[in-house]
Amino acid sequence: MLLTVGITASAQEALDSRHTIVSPEIHDDNRVTFRLKTPDHVASVRVGSDCFSSGGADLKKNAEGIWEYTTPEPLPSELYSYFYVVDGMMMLDPSNVYIVRDVSTTMNIFIIGGGIGDLYKVNAVPHGTVSRVWYDSPSLQMKRRLSVYTPAGYDPGSKRKYPVLYLLHGMGGDEEAWLALGRVAQIMDNLIAARKAHPMIVVMPNGNVAQEAAPGESALGLVPPTPYLPKTMEGTFESTFPDIVQYVDTHYRTSRKKSHRAICGLSMGGFHAKFISARYPDMFDYIGLFSAAVAPGEKVHSEVYENMELKLKKQFDTSPELYWISIGKDDFLYSANLDYRKYLSLNNYPYTWFETEGGHSWRNWRHYISRFVQEVFK
Repeated sequence: MLLTVGITASAQEALDSRHTIVSPEIHDDNRVTFRLKTPDHVASVRVGSDCFSSGGADLKKNAEGIWEYTTPEPLPSELYSYFYVVDGMMMLDPSNVYIVRDVSTTMNIFIIGGGIGDLYKVNAVPHGTVSRVWYDSPSLQMKRRLSVYTPAGYDPGSKRKYPVLYLLHGMGGDEEAWLALGRVAQIMDNLIAARKAHPMIVVMPNGNVAQEAAPGESALGLVPPTPYLPKTMEGTFESTFPDIVQYVDTHYRTSRKKSHRAICGLSMGGFHAKFISARYPDMFDYIGLFSAAVAPGEKVHSEVYENMELKLKKQFDTSPELYWISIGKDDFLYSANLDYRKYLSLNNYPYTWFETEGGHSWRNWRHYISRFVQEVFK
């Protein structure tokens, strides 16, 4: 009885608690204050965030004994992630309930509005629907999960058909990555409402063919997320991709024309988009490679990656509407993408090159998808 009373009291205390610490506090001038209350014995607190060019900053104790740091300059409009390092141990901000997972790392987030950050917010516009659906993959002999965005106004009973964008994640990601980290549902809602993007269905598959679904969302239970999964970049995902297209075309009101299909992805997903679109040259008219790995590993041998000169020639002979390559100047894959660009130019294959500052980051990938979806299905 005493145990039950204790649990009930604890739950009630959680419901009734009032957090007096505001963190992060976004000031009117877009400077941001981070705060953390710790036990007295803590000797150091540091905040790590992509809002700092240096990667982080040290907090100092204020007169009330709260660790605190305010950015000296206003932050540009953007979605930012951050975490604390307390005496060398990483932890989340207990005053901020907004958390995302990137593979096995969790981080708090906040948004500065007034610019591109407004694209990542839920605004007062018509909203689409995100569904998690299971499909049969005969080629893999398993059921697997997809995330699917359908735009506002999508009615299963209507005769209107929609174009489809297949959006692929990077290594260690899954069918949740573009939704949680990429803010794709918010981006699509906002751009479609502003008539800057055509209403489209966005399909986000799990590119790890060894998985049924994201960690914690399959019969395997609450397994630890890891980027080190079998069969990620050895040809299986590319060769079995038609299973996904077949499911989408038979369960959604899609236009099956090449001109109404697009495929793009980040890093490993860009790798997949490159080789899927080359393997099936009549399937996609719009191809986007975001910070893409552009070549298989030296020890990888698959017919999917063989005879690429011939496959690319056949693909470009079909005259795709858009072949879009984007990468940051500090990306570790920048040099490889430059080489691929030179190859395309040498062969007079038309492409669009979009270069930005920064590196291999979700900040760039959110920018890239926001630009790419405005260029497709025109």
